[in-house]
Amino acid sequence: MHPEIEKFEQEKKANIAAQGTNPDNAKIGIDFMVKTLSTKYSYNFSWMGRPIIAYPQDMIAMQELIWEVKPDLIIETGVAHGGSIVYYASLLELIGGDGLVLGIDIDIRKHNRDLIEDHPMMKRIQLIEGSSTSSEVADQVKAIASTKKNIMVCLDSNHTHEHVLEELKLYAPLTSVDSYCVVFDTAVEDMPGELEWGIRPWGIGNNPKTAVFEFLKSNKNFSIDKSIDSKLLISVAPNGYLNRVS
Repeated sequence: MHPEIEKFEQEKKANIAAQGTNPDNAKIGIDFMVKTLSTKYSYNFSWMGRPIIAYPQDMIAMQELIWEVKPDLIIETGVAHGGSIVYYASLLELIGGDGLVLGIDIDIRKHNRDLIEDHPMMKRIQLIEGSSTSSEVADQVKAIASTKKNIMVCLDSNHTHEHVLEELKLYAPLTSVDSYCVVFDTAVEDMPGELEWGIRPWGIGNNPKTAVFEFLKSNKNFSIDKSIDSKLLISVAPNGYLNRVS
């Protein structure tokens, strides 16, 4: 690496670390989320014509990871409008090779399925309709994963502790060493106690972050990449970027 590039990268690393250790910064993401939940901020963006229910900060983080890891399979639970699987597929298209995005959802609504299947990136997408925690779906996913070498996992479906923990048990082991299993919406745990979640079955004490912490108690081959939290500050997935280290 050229010395000037190395210097830049080291400065960036130091900046991120300092940013993450500043106690005033810890509240930025939470405050931002609380103030923008009423306007459904995360629903305001799209990728190549498909709504992507995500924060731009997390989208950039995923781009960085996908470029770094160069997976030939990305497994995502939770399809919704299909924006994220189209996003991941487009990045794999830029990388080249035969990378595939596998999208799993218990209910892929026809109007969404039609638009996803008609999208130019569908050539890198495979859809599975069914519960991500069912043995039938898990067996299909494992069969596809067995033909791939470099795998990334993204969990973004039902956000209850029980469901996410079961997804982690089923799919995190498929993650390649040095790749990532990313658990979205861990920020639920950090929201104010008085926040009204309406009909949602998850909330404080019962959410993706509690599932991550429970999973990590007996899975030491994964480590939370806190540098990503320090970099983003605003993220729906604090403590949710799990790096497979062994």
